[in-house]
Amino acid sequence: MPPPPPPLGRARRRAARVFDPALDDTELTAARAELERGRWTGTRALLAATGPDWDRRGHRLVVLGQVPAARSWAREWRLAEPESADAAALLACATVSRALRGKDRPEHAQDACRDAAELAPDDPTPWLALLLLARGVGTEEEVVRLFDEVRHRHPAHHHAHHLIVGRLAERRADLGQDPLHEVYDFASWAADQVPPDSPLAMLPVVAHAERYRVLAGAGRASNAPERSGHWTGRRARLVLKAAFDWWLEWDGAQHPRGRIDLNFLAHAKFCEGRAAEAAALFHRIGPYATEEPWAYPGRDPSEAFRAARNAALGAA
Repeated sequence: MPPPPPPLGRARRRAARVFDPALDDTELTAARAELERGRWTGTRALLAATGPDWDRRGHRLVVLGQVPAARSWAREWRLAEPESADAAALLACATVSRALRGKDRPEHAQDACRDAAELAPDDPTPWLALLLLARGVGTEEEVVRLFDEVRHRHPAHHHAHHLIVGRLAERRADLGQDPLHEVYDFASWAADQVPPDSPLAMLPVVAHAERYRVLAGAGRASNAPERSGHWTGRRARLVLKAAFDWWLEWDGAQHPRGRIDLNFLAHAKFCEGRAAEAAALFHRIGPYATEEPWAYPGRDPSEAFRAARNAALGAA
């Protein structure tokens, strides 16, 4: 017999939100599903169609590299097409993903990335993979050097800028909140270097969230971000107003990682106490929530996102 229903009055446990790194890229989702079944021809077609759209290429390869058997299928692809830069890039990203999960040696991942870089010298993606690896297991000097390699090939690389901001935010955690911290200066500088329609205009917001992660982890800020005061200082308010105004004008919806920026901005606006603005962003995010920054600092991101979304929509 089936188990009886829970007694009246007992709340059913709500399913945890699934955070999909593919975001709203339906073509990527389809190719990933095929790769999970051992068919790499869909990935081949996807990457061929992506071309030198470096942000989209990097996003797609990083997500595909997270498929558990991606390294095996990438090796098979390389055997079939030894000169394929796409196959080599997938193998690089897959090996880096394994190394970051402790399932492969970092040296193997570095070798795979260098092989991919030799086949496509202009492609920043093998260097992005190396940057991801260094962000996890390398030194700060390695992170900065590899960021320069990515930026040399694509000055406005979205993912690389997020990674370097995360590392810069970790400097001088013991000094507490400092509106003049270098991560804020770097983010502002980087946002000024790109065209007006670039989503890197949101980078100063990301810098504030990353710095909060570090300060809260060091006991220098409240573990409840909306009560920490981190987003209500003068500089933070100016940054958030500029970012929200940018979103109203440009939206950034066509960027492959645009939903990540929207999550950071919604989080910041909620923490600032701007419920109506946060509600508009939650509507735009739709089902594409991201773990970061809702997990900061060490929270359940699903619960944090749902609570903030419900509060903002209710207040609005």
